[in-house]
Amino acid sequence: MKKVLLILLLIVFILGAFGAASYFINSNKKSIETFETATPFKSTIITKTVAAGTVIPEDEVEIKPQISGIIEKIFVEEGDKIKTGDLIARIKVVPNEQSLNSAKNRIKNSRIVVNNAKIAYDRNKTLFDKGIISSQEFERAELSYSQSKQELSNAQSDLQIIKKGSVGGSSANTNIRATVSGTILMIPVKEGDQVIESNTFNAGTSIATIADLGKMIFEGKVDEAEVGKLKPNSELTVSLGAIEGKEFAAKLTFVAPKGVEESGAVQFKIKADVALDDDYFIRAGYSANASIELEKKEDILVIDEALLRFDAKNEDKPYVEIETGDQKFEKKFIELGISDGKNIEVLSGLKEEDKIKIWNIKAAKKDEEGKSDSENEDGESEDEDETND
Repeated sequence: MKKVLLILLLIVFILGAFGAASYFINSNKKSIETFETATPFKSTIITKTVAAGTVIPEDEVEIKPQISGIIEKIFVEEGDKIKTGDLIARIKVVPNEQSLNSAKNRIKNSRIVVNNAKIAYDRNKTLFDKGIISSQEFERAELSYSQSKQELSNAQSDLQIIKKGSVGGSSANTNIRATVSGTILMIPVKEGDQVIESNTFNAGTSIATIADLGKMIFEGKVDEAEVGKLKPNSELTVSLGAIEGKEFAAKLTFVAPKGVEESGAVQFKIKADVALDDDYFIRAGYSANASIELEKKEDILVIDEALLRFDAKNEDKPYVEIETGDQKFEKKFIELGISDGKNIEVLSGLKEEDKIKIWNIKAAKKDEEGKSDSENEDGESEDEDETND
């Protein structure tokens, strides 16, 4: 009986050992992983940059008064289309008390001079008629009289200008007219506001801003790392935030010679003429993005960037794995050129017939997970050791 029991225990032990061995063998057995390959190919690569900015009129004209006063009437509204000479506003002149008083005193003095000159003229005329004085003396008296009358007329005109802003009913100064044709973009004043004339010492009050919305430009900024690659008359593609699904062609016309530092980076202003579409109404100040072509290479050897790997010791050395036999690969360092974000130029190290390993995404993820798990296990074991200590 003991012998039978011993045999049974031996059989159970053998079966258990066999099962455990099978489990460990199956759990540790790795499936053979196969890799597909890709070949380099000829293509065109275009590198671009995007500049953020706005679309604005090419020219904006500010209309300013030639005389100070108060806005009596505004005849246009923002958005109105006007032509050169159209009436925009009328100004009511409010005379300065000091200037008004000076003008009145000037008239009084001029009248005194006229009266004295007339007396002298009449006296010299009587003497001249009797042949007592020469014609030369009479002409001097006549000239003095005429000049005094002209001075009185000038003083009276100046008084009218100070009081009404015009002479003889003319409203040339009080009527504000458009100096160019276009669209009224902005009227920063309202009726009743006081305005100041534009002169040598004062910029004056802006009554309206006019621009031709048929001539628009893109104005934006590019980084200093890319400004050196811009070429005059380069083609741009402008997209507007307010108009989805539509792009407008543009041509680069200006690159600022001096940059401005913004948030630690130097930015350079650029301008480009925008080719408008009659089907769309473009308003001044729309936000826009301009796609600018920096470099273009045609018929060059390229590969998909996903095929690249970088040396762990030197990240500046890119490489790929080339198939040398059936599922056998070897590392090969290559020299790269420009990239468009998907494909990248190969300057040296590859030929069109080379077969490049396509890295399996699942395998890569599995390797990463395996590394992280092993790191966690190592960390846990270290923690346990520290605890035990």
